[in-house]
Amino acid sequence: MSDESEGSAFDEGYVVPIAGLLAFMFALMAGLTAQRALSGDPADVAVPVGFGAVAVIALRIRMKAIAARSGDDEEASEE
Repeated sequence: MSDESEGSAFDEGYVVPIAGLLAFMFALMAGLTAQRALSGDPADVAVPVGFGAVAVIALRIRMKAIAARSGDDEEASEE
């Protein structure tokens, strides 16, 4: 049993909601760990900064997926 569709994950629309949820989750974790970083050891700052960076990366992936999806929609409407 194989999936014989020739579309990608961008076409199916799985990437946009999953990347959005990942961005939200990592931003939430960055916010939850910020208090410990501000009141603790200077090395503890790396944890919320890392979570924030991953959240930004997930948002960029989400924006690229939305742009790819809208680009495919424009090409389909021109044909």
